[in-house]
Amino acid sequence: MRAFNLVDFTGSKARTPGVHRGFNMSQAALGPLMIGVAGHTLSALERTQLQHPLVGGVILFARNFTDPEQLSGLCGSIKAIKDPELLIAVDHEGGRVQRFKSGFTHLPAMSSLGVKYDQDPRTGLEKAHEVGETLAKELLAHRIDLSMGPVVDLASNAKSTVIGDRSFHADPNVVGLLAEQVILGMNQQGMQAVAKHCPGHGFVAEDTHLQSAQDPRGFDEIWEQDLVPYRYLAQKGRLQALMMSHVIYPQIDGAPASFSKIWMASLRERLEFSGAIISDDLGMQAATLFQGDIVAATRGAIETGCDLILLCNQPQDTQKVLDHMVVDVPPASLERLAKLRAETR
Repeated sequence: MRAFNLVDFTGSKARTPGVHRGFNMSQAALGPLMIGVAGHTLSALERTQLQHPLVGGVILFARNFTDPEQLSGLCGSIKAIKDPELLIAVDHEGGRVQRFKSGFTHLPAMSSLGVKYDQDPRTGLEKAHEVGETLAKELLAHRIDLSMGPVVDLASNAKSTVIGDRSFHADPNVVGLLAEQVILGMNQQGMQAVAKHCPGHGFVAEDTHLQSAQDPRGFDEIWEQDLVPYRYLAQKGRLQALMMSHVIYPQIDGAPASFSKIWMASLRERLEFSGAIISDDLGMQAATLFQGDIVAATRGAIETGCDLILLCNQPQDTQKVLDHMVVDVPPASLERLAKLRAETR
């Protein structure tokens, strides 16, 4: 998901939460929404939003960071909101997608690990493991639970600027091996990983932050290419959570993958994936163009099978969801979120 400047929204008074089927206040920390906040500290409105039973976490961006000390203070404020604590996540992939820079190790773009692998596989794998260890250790020191990565999209379209050097490699087998080492490094420090953007974003040139994107290939080709890293990681027990793309695959379904029951069934049944499924940001154009309304989009993603929903950049949209959404959250989804939280340090 892309970070945009976010202005605190104060045009809506915080309301007492309505009745949300499938929820009660004892489940407050298990809510399926992970929301963005505006700045370096929490506003009064944001504190109220984070107390809502639908909210289970916060995703941070560069706008939330000045230096490590400030970051620790912000994360401490977020953790103090609820018991059990809210999850805190960030996109900290390395290269051009690294939200925190001052005081943090500069992580390389994942494509550079692919280059190292081509030169010497052992060196490439060792460097990937080191990257995973470093990013997890530094984030956990500030009480950040999840990095939304690694990217396991294939570098299969040179025109894809949104993926580009975020991808390890064009070869799905190499992607799987390098991703495994990043994840192992993260896990050894106590951090879970989120492989993305399932089932694959590397083939399309369009940026789903800005427009709809369609991948014309059929299921078999995607299964034998883009899904190979997911299949490998699942087989090795390293696929802990994954993030869905907003790409449409018209040969499979007319809906973006994040709203596709066909794709969800394939992941749960054919891939036999039992971990948490996370949506990409529902404020992205590819999601809003399909659903039209943020409340409908959020409800649709949950009802389709996403366990954790990202609402990153538009606080007015977050407030609309908190004020108006009524949804049945399946018990199995709440259990997957509880497991994800339990496995974070």
